[in-house]
Amino acid sequence: MISFPLPTVIVGALVDGKPNFNAIAYCGIAQSKPPILAVSMDKKRYTHSGIVENGCFSVNVPSEDMLSQTNYVGTTTGHEVDKSGIFTVFYGKLGKAPLIEECLAAMECELIDSMDFRGKNDLLIGKIVESYVDESCIERGWLDLSRLKPLIFSRSDHSYWTIGRCLGTVNEVQNVKNDEK
Repeated sequence: MISFPLPTVIVGALVDGKPNFNAIAYCGIAQSKPPILAVSMDKKRYTHSGIVENGCFSVNVPSEDMLSQTNYVGTTTGHEVDKSGIFTVFYGKLGKAPLIEECLAAMECELIDSMDFRGKNDLLIGKIVESYVDESCIERGWLDLSRLKPLIFSRSDHSYWTIGRCLGTVNEVQNVKNDEK
């Protein structure tokens, strides 16, 4: 199986009234209008039960400076460890999706659907109701990945990476057709 590099995020949910977090690499934007995000999560994860219970969750983008905490919340289970004190938590519009202050970007999502593919994971579909981005990561009104310094996960060897240099924007890159090579 070919394994593509994946963004690493920390998904948050209230479980039994306490914030719980899980690092996930299966996450992505599914649609822009309205903004929809999809997260694939093991049904047995403690965080999964909180998402289903409360109908909402957060998706927090950790920077490379948060590697240890990110790995910890992804490799320990809330069934055995209380993860509520690891991060500084705040709540947004929904009031029930714990967001991480230390993350420079985060999204608050309302669970709108869950898909079971008869495997170990569910695909949790969330409508993004609010986004939070630290001003230090904004350049000319847009998110600057070089300032955000997000983590990338390589599934094939279970390693973390960072993003390299920008090669150019869509409008800057010269298009070449196959017959012009």
